[in-house]
Amino acid sequence: MSTPAWWLELVDPRLRDALKRDVAEAAPFTPRGHVVLVGHRGAGKSRLLLPVAERLRRPAVDLDASLGRALFERSQREFRAAERRAFTAVTGEAVVAAGGGFLSLHADLLDGHTPVLVPVTFETYAERLRADTTRPRLRPELSLEDEIETVFTAREELHERVHTVPLAVLLRALS
Repeated sequence: MSTPAWWLELVDPRLRDALKRDVAEAAPFTPRGHVVLVGHRGAGKSRLLLPVAERLRRPAVDLDASLGRALFERSQREFRAAERRAFTAVTGEAVVAAGGGFLSLHADLLDGHTPVLVPVTFETYAERLRADTTRPRLRPELSLEDEIETVFTAREELHERVHTVPLAVLLRALS
C-alpha cells in the first residue's frame, strides 16, 4: 500500500482525485524566482505555504498575514499598495502565499517568478467563506451569497488571463 501524498489533506477535497492523476502525469519542472501561490480566497494557499517552502528549502512569506486584516478593513486601496510593496521587498527566492486578489491586481509583478494557481471549486470556496466569519467582506453592499458568486466569477475570468503553473506540476516537482 502506498503512502498518501503529503499534500492530499491540504487541497480542496473535491479536487483530490483529479490532482492525484494530474500530478502523476505532470512533466518535470524547475521553478524560477519566487514560487507564488495564487488563487481565490480560501483556496488553501496559506495551508500549502510551509510544506512547499520546506520542500524547496526556501523561506515562506504569507503576504496577508504580514499585512494583517486591520489594514484591509481600514482601506482596501492602502492594503493593495502595501501588498505590492511587501511582495517587491521579498529578496532571494522564497515561497510566497499571495492574497486572493493578488493575481487579479498585481500580475505585472510576476515576471521572472513562478505563479502557481491553487485551484478550488466554487462549492468549497463558498463553504469556506461562509464558515469563516472573520474574513473581511469584499463587496459589503451585496448579500454574502451574491458577493461569493460575483467575486468568484469575476476572478475566475481574470485568472484565466494570467499565465500560471498548475498546482499539479509543482506538486510533482516536490514529490
